[in-house]
Amino acid sequence: MSSMTDRDRRGWTIVVLCFLGLALTASARGTIGLVMPVWEAELGWTRGFVSFVGAMMLVTVAAMSPLAGNFQDRIGPRPLLVSGMLAIAAGAGLTAMVSSAAAFFFTFGIVAALGFGLFGQHTIAPMLAWFFEKNRGLATGIAAAGLTAGQLVIVPLLALLLQSAGWRLGYLLLAGTALVLAPVMYFMIPRRDAILQQAKGMDEPPVPLGERLRFLFTSPVFHALLWSFVICGFTTSGTVEVHLIPYAISCGFPPLTSATAYGVLAGVNMVAMMLSGYLTDRMHRPLLLGIIYIGRGLCFLLLMRIAGDIQMLFIFAVAFGIFDYSTVPPTASLVASHLGKRIMGLAMGLLSAGHALGGAA
Repeated sequence: MSSMTDRDRRGWTIVVLCFLGLALTASARGTIGLVMPVWEAELGWTRGFVSFVGAMMLVTVAAMSPLAGNFQDRIGPRPLLVSGMLAIAAGAGLTAMVSSAAAFFFTFGIVAALGFGLFGQHTIAPMLAWFFEKNRGLATGIAAAGLTAGQLVIVPLLALLLQSAGWRLGYLLLAGTALVLAPVMYFMIPRRDAILQQAKGMDEPPVPLGERLRFLFTSPVFHALLWSFVICGFTTSGTVEVHLIPYAISCGFPPLTSATAYGVLAGVNMVAMMLSGYLTDRMHRPLLLGIIYIGRGLCFLLLMRIAGDIQMLFIFAVAFGIFDYSTVPPTASLVASHLGKRIMGLAMGLLSAGHALGGAA
């Protein structure tokens, strides 16, 4: 019986850290919708202004993602992930102290957004591709499940805290958690040269940025993944995550029922991402990705029929949860195998930018 190697242990430990980091990142991003009514009442900010800051946050993430991905290929993941956690800590901590609209725009729309742009799938997936060959999809799926774990667990806890202690303490706790994670990641994630000593096919000399961009934008594989990821962002971050609860309320469901349906969607989504990662390692990946996108499209036919039908609402929640972020593991795996691990950071950064712009649109 083969035992787990030190590299495997280190790899799975990093998967857990990435899961926790993405859960924190998703929670920090999700707070803007949670606290919006309080800001309207307490500080007099309009919903349009807060939404504008949220959109600018996504634009900042879209601008940062290719840059972070390129640096990931050059200097490795540790500086980026640690810096991302520190930026999120600074952004959340400063947001806890703001009272003016201009200060909020700076602390959340720029400082925290820089952290969101540094700590994301475009920096995590290439790192996991260096550690894993056999279970790459599963590792990516487990780490990515942190995105919905944050929405499912941490955001409700913040909502309870909001009722009892106020929104400022909530942001301070987010900042403190990020400050704890940053040094842990610094000591647990190896330097780039230490990773490359063990990774296969990563010892070639670096390729100039222009040549890498030319290769990507002339690759049919990259274009297939890019434009599908734009649609992915449009249908998930831009449509369901923002508009499902208001849409369900407009269809006659009470707010609690609508929020419960979204919670079911998030719970199913978390499990489905891990299942997608497992299947990514074991079946034809383009077929798997095609099935996920077709399934997601059919879900919108269900969404059109939920008015007055609570059963249909929850059927949609379960169905869309299955196909929501399940695109991440096969997409990352296809980038690693078809475009190459040496430029995976840049490729994933550009894909993440497309996803963010699709959501903003």
